[in-house]
Amino acid sequence: MSFSSDTKQELCRLEPERDCCRRAECYGAFLLANSFSPSSVSLLTESAAVAHRAAQEAAETAGVMAEVSSAVVRKGGRTTFAVSIPGEDQRLRFLHHFSHRSGEVNLRIHEENLAHPCCVPAFLRGAFLSCGTVTAPEKGYDLEFSVPFMNLAHDLALLLGRAGGIGLQPAVANRKGRFIVYLRGGEKVADLLTFLGATHASMALMQAKMLKEMRNNLNRLNNFETANIGKTASAAARQLLAIEKIQATIGLGALPEDLREIALLRWENPELSLRELGDMLSSPLSRSGVNHRLQRIVELSERQS
Repeated sequence: MSFSSDTKQELCRLEPERDCCRRAECYGAFLLANSFSPSSVSLLTESAAVAHRAAQEAAETAGVMAEVSSAVVRKGGRTTFAVSIPGEDQRLRFLHHFSHRSGEVNLRIHEENLAHPCCVPAFLRGAFLSCGTVTAPEKGYDLEFSVPFMNLAHDLALLLGRAGGIGLQPAVANRKGRFIVYLRGGEKVADLLTFLGATHASMALMQAKMLKEMRNNLNRLNNFETANIGKTASAAARQLLAIEKIQATIGLGALPEDLREIALLRWENPELSLRELGDMLSSPLSRSGVNHRLQRIVELSERQS
């Protein structure tokens, strides 16, 4: 399986905490899929998990019964799943459920369907499940949404730009009749994956990014054995994710002074060893002392909902 497929599998294992989030995810999945009109509401995907999740959410949120079918594509021998809503009456009910009129010329995102802050990541998660891809981190740091209409693409870019206050700054391009909303760069892609709920994918990307940086800066890593590079990068990635989660929930200001100081140092210096971090503290600390404080930060982040 590809990194993109693994990421979607991870997202499909998430259970929306509230009904409004399930509704928002369903809306994002179908609105940004292949067709969303009285004549056709359909979603195409290579993921069986995505197909069955979309069909289930259509039934649970809008009370319509979607059909799931599959076909093997000759090129590459991949299986494609189609999720469609049969019957014009059902399709009209589905559209009206999300405040869309039957005669709309230009589809737009109706943000009244995102009633609460928690609905925004749910909507974007649905959009990614139906039309998103993310590049394997060893090949690059790219995340894209392939959107059928220009206005929808620009609405999605605006929503991404203000989502979670994380400064994503997406761009839009026209490619072979589709409008591509995309992010470039490891930090931006990892931030969005975390925002959507794909924390394992985000950690894998950050770890791969750090490994690349370490290999490109071996002169700064002469205190490390080559065999320990992977272990060091994995630990640092965990610490960075923990710091990011604390910042997004209770804020770094809620930490005790000793933890706040080491958290800021780690965030600003992801490539440094524990010993180097300890030397930079206002009261220098041993390697084991730094590791203990960072472990406390990881444990604290795990307790945040």
